[in-house]
Amino acid sequence: MTGSAQHRPAEAGAPYEVFHTDCPARDVVDHVTSRWGIWVLISLRSNDLRFYELRESIQGISEKMLAQTLRALVQDGLVWREVTPTTPPQVTYGLTEFGRDVGEPLEELFDRITRRLSPRNAG
Repeated sequence: MTGSAQHRPAEAGAPYEVFHTDCPARDVVDHVTSRWGIWVLISLRSNDLRFYELRESIQGISEKMLAQTLRALVQDGLVWREVTPTTPPQVTYGLTEFGRDVGEPLEELFDRITRRLSPRNAG
């Protein structure tokens, strides 16, 4: 996947300049922390899912936004996409090793938040 942010290493010994607007690492952070990026990564943490399964697991996301979010995460190398040539085609998504690595602290953050929230009132 030439041109994705994951595959643009910094010059030898030079760190990414994350506060500069043209930094490729900044693009990845923007995609991960977008409104839907976090939910896609959390949804894929346990198993690979087909497009419709992802849409069902993330309440409130439109097909258009899910497609855009997945496209960005695939381009960044966080999510892989596999198309099975059937009629209609089956498209499955899962986390790459990079995606699992990035998703780990997000999952921990999510777990910490949900542990600290007061129980919701039923009804």
